[in-house]
Amino acid sequence: MADILLLTLKVFSATGGIEKVCRIAGKALYEYSLENQHALDVLSMHDEQKHAYGNLYFPNEIFIGYGVNKAGFILDAVRRGRKAKVVILSHINLLVVGRAIKMVSPETNVIMFAHGIEVWGNLSKRKTNMLKSCDMILAVSSFTRDSLMDLHGIEAQKSMVLNNTLDPFLPLHKPSEYHLDLRKRYNIPENVYILFTLTRLSAKEKYKGYDNVVKALAEISTIRNDVFYLIGGSYDEEEKNALEIEINKLGISGKVCLTGFLPDHELAEHFNLADLYVMPSKKEGFGIVFIEAMYYGLPVIAGNQDGSVDALLNGELGTLVNPDNVHELKTAILQKLDNLSESTPDRKKLISHFSYEVYKTKVNQLLNDMLQR
Repeated sequence: MADILLLTLKVFSATGGIEKVCRIAGKALYEYSLENQHALDVLSMHDEQKHAYGNLYFPNEIFIGYGVNKAGFILDAVRRGRKAKVVILSHINLLVVGRAIKMVSPETNVIMFAHGIEVWGNLSKRKTNMLKSCDMILAVSSFTRDSLMDLHGIEAQKSMVLNNTLDPFLPLHKPSEYHLDLRKRYNIPENVYILFTLTRLSAKEKYKGYDNVVKALAEISTIRNDVFYLIGGSYDEEEKNALEIEINKLGISGKVCLTGFLPDHELAEHFNLADLYVMPSKKEGFGIVFIEAMYYGLPVIAGNQDGSVDALLNGELGTLVNPDNVHELKTAILQKLDNLSESTPDRKKLISHFSYEVYKTKVNQLLNDMLQR
């Protein structure tokens, strides 16, 4: 049985931010286990075994995907967890499994990731009690840690901030010929500045701020005609139709393009195509996309009311705005476009806070503390 157990919902069969956190955490845990002679297993409730084949983060041999066998996952997780020294839950939806492990093996250290919105609201008394039974909660931002303490009474010594990190396998810049292909694909005119947002468009999750960027662009277009807005990511038809109606009503239909789903291998060239990354979100747990945009040298504008503040180091790496204030957003965009060469994020500062090496050091320190208890 493994000394360290990582329990997840999905790791490889989806491409969201939480799945990315799981992949990178798995890599850091695996390297720690090798360096310190501990065994690690990674269990995924919804992935199938084949989803791990050929991954770059950790060996397929330590991964078990249960597919549709949810009961099998739970039983195996508890059986293995009672023998482990440290069990890490990737999401609050695994809390009941962690609580079961804690009940049969009180000496097992249970750690849980808190990503953001899932812990910002009201929780049942039962779930709150289960949350408090964790030995440590890893909040991906200071905003989330503060919410855990203020809303749910989590003790300060039982929570810590572990900011998300840059993926160590992020591809490098693409040459300029790729940019020409993308311009043709999206009918982007020559000699325009490109604003970029990468997110899923959903009628049920209207908090990413792209609607306010559209409104800001409409105002900008009355004074200059050289700005184009590229919105990357999958969408549901309801939200796509509503946004297109708004774009047409504002008279900027030729200045906005919705790309639809973008595969991971195309993300680097889209970042490299853009001039400015803009996403004034209100419910961002951290915003890995912000540090990825800055990795590619893009100036960034984000909201000032959520975990985005951590990703931008309280404004040291980019500009924070009130996400509901279209005028403030418009002003920030214009200021950035007028000073692009001076707005490039400080790469040295970015790496010193959000590199994989920094992340791994923090994970190592946490595991050392837990395993010495």
